[in-house]
Amino acid sequence: MGRGRPGGSRPAAVQGTGGSSAISKCSAAARGYVRDRFLRLLVGRRRRRAPLVHRGYYIRARAVDHCVQDFLLKTRSHPRTQILSLGAGFDSLYFRLKDMGLLHHTVVYEVDFPNVACQKATLIKRMEELSALAGDTGGEGSGVLTLSGEDYKLLGVDLSELFELERALGEAGLDNAMPTLFIAEVVLTYMENSRSDALIQWAAERFTRACFLLYEQMHPEDAFGRVMQQHFKQQSSALHSLAQYPDCEAQRRRFLEKGWTECSVMDMNEFFTCCTPEDEQQRVQALEPFDEYEEWHLKCSHYFVLTASKGMEPSWTPLLPSMTVPGHDGPVRSAGSVTAAVCAVHSEISGLRRYGHRSVLIKPNVILTTGGFGEEDGQHCRMRSFHVLIKHAGCWKAGCLKKQNPDKRWDERLYHSVSCLSNSLALVVGGRTSPSSAGLGMLGLKLPETCNALDPDDISVEPVSLQPEPAALRWRHSATEVIFKGEKYLFLYGGRSAMEPVLGDWCFLHTRELSCTVIPVEGAVPESRHSHSACSWKGGALIAGGLGAAEQPLGSVFFLRELEHGFQWQRVETCPPLVPRYSHTAHVHDGKLLLVGGVWFHSSSVPGITAIDIMTGLCVNYTINVEHLEWPLMLHNHSSVFLPDEEELLLIGGGGNCFSFGTHLNPEPVLLSLSSILTSH
Repeated sequence: MGRGRPGGSRPAAVQGTGGSSAISKCSAAARGYVRDRFLRLLVGRRRRRAPLVHRGYYIRARAVDHCVQDFLLKTRSHPRTQILSLGAGFDSLYFRLKDMGLLHHTVVYEVDFPNVACQKATLIKRMEELSALAGDTGGEGSGVLTLSGEDYKLLGVDLSELFELERALGEAGLDNAMPTLFIAEVVLTYMENSRSDALIQWAAERFTRACFLLYEQMHPEDAFGRVMQQHFKQQSSALHSLAQYPDCEAQRRRFLEKGWTECSVMDMNEFFTCCTPEDEQQRVQALEPFDEYEEWHLKCSHYFVLTASKGMEPSWTPLLPSMTVPGHDGPVRSAGSVTAAVCAVHSEISGLRRYGHRSVLIKPNVILTTGGFGEEDGQHCRMRSFHVLIKHAGCWKAGCLKKQNPDKRWDERLYHSVSCLSNSLALVVGGRTSPSSAGLGMLGLKLPETCNALDPDDISVEPVSLQPEPAALRWRHSATEVIFKGEKYLFLYGGRSAMEPVLGDWCFLHTRELSCTVIPVEGAVPESRHSHSACSWKGGALIAGGLGAAEQPLGSVFFLRELEHGFQWQRVETCPPLVPRYSHTAHVHDGKLLLVGGVWFHSSSVPGITAIDIMTGLCVNYTINVEHLEWPLMLHNHSSVFLPDEEELLLIGGGGNCFSFGTHLNPEPVLLSLSSILTSH
């Protein structure tokens, strides 16, 4: 993930991450995320990366450029300044700044492993466009200085050898009295903490006027952090700093204790929201089809940008936000915890390792799971099979349903909704195959009239084509049963489509005729959203959270209340205010709205269960204790089924593509006992 970084006990493995990083940056540039015509000259191999990876490298490049250009702007009155890029790899920063005319009085020094620096120097000398900008004078000094131009010095030194680094930089002309910006972009974490701490302290002690820019990982303890750590361990590139400096505050204290007088730090969700202009956010969000919001926000909550300074007049503060993130400040208070336990399932299949699916209780003790992306026949794919869980004598048994018409494809959809209209018919609405394709329409699932079977193999399902309904062409929406004048309707609300990144409209689908009916709705209309939750309550619908138009989580709760002549939107005020979230599930029991999991912008914790008293608005958060699970539990893109008699919640599936760290699928269903919450709330 770095740029060809020095330091650490396994230099070859660390350098390998730098090569992969350069290819990813090049792919992001090719798609227009960053404007960089020099990367393709420095990176020999080209490979198309996924949109999620493009966004991840975009925000990294945006943060570095934002801080570097702020340093150059604030120091333009000085006759000379310096930039020292630690572990620069094949980064193109110097060439972009030179091409933009921003280096009139600045010298850029780059340091990396000797073999990396030699490779880069050879590349630059071969490329006429690069060598013309660098202006190599041909002097290579002691051999450590692989390329020397008027304002560009490329050195091959191991960063962990601090004495050798200081000597080589001095010989190359680095001046301790000049304003100097140090850049460490996913570099220090590969070094032993004693060595990286020494480097941070050396920079503060030796340089009179100095600034430091650090971009690294954090939060190793939650599910995403565990997957991230495991990825780097498998690459033989362990992240050393995470244990001692696991979060923003620990990193801030680290720099202040090592001699820096000012320090600011924020995670990348906050940087994107607060330090990136709105028009630039919109430009990036529109570059290519995208539907991995959860993984994007989780990636951003596990990386931070830090700036520190000493001796700078005026102060260097590039991370002063232009706005604040709603619901981002301070830790989330917890009233207790709920213990997660693996739900023992008798099965030979792995059909519940999936995300973006839907699970629904079709009959007492019978749960149907459809769609999503997951593991089938040993491969990752959109799920073709229907899965059923049956509870008998206290034990769950799992199996794949037989299709009565096996030749009829059901479109293998994600992010759809499933509603039981009767004992023999479930209705599938919407969903998608890919984010660039139009949403899918409605499909009926014909079930057996009676179901006394104790074995999943005894149940069959038959897909039934239905009349097209334009309102159904959406995904990440909700479909909730409501009642108007004694008639049942499905209230289809929100979601998104291939053309609209977020929808705020709705329709009432008559459950017998399966066509939309116009019913008046009054009151202030909620803001558009997708990936929200919706529950039936007192003939109406409770809508909570979701992701809004600017890809920002929402913390509002609305009740669609039945009136004599139609429905009315009513806002449910919560106290304290609900922490904005999305990609959660929800259930109503005994006047309480239970929100389960999801994604929010509080990088210090992950959402557990939030209980809201619908009448009083009292809002209480509970964490989920996962110490009895042997694997990371990711509670987004999951399904959950509430079992009222047992006062238990069954969590099914969940997970996703964890940036470039691999795909994580929760391997087994999980049970949560809610009796203590429901009693105490």
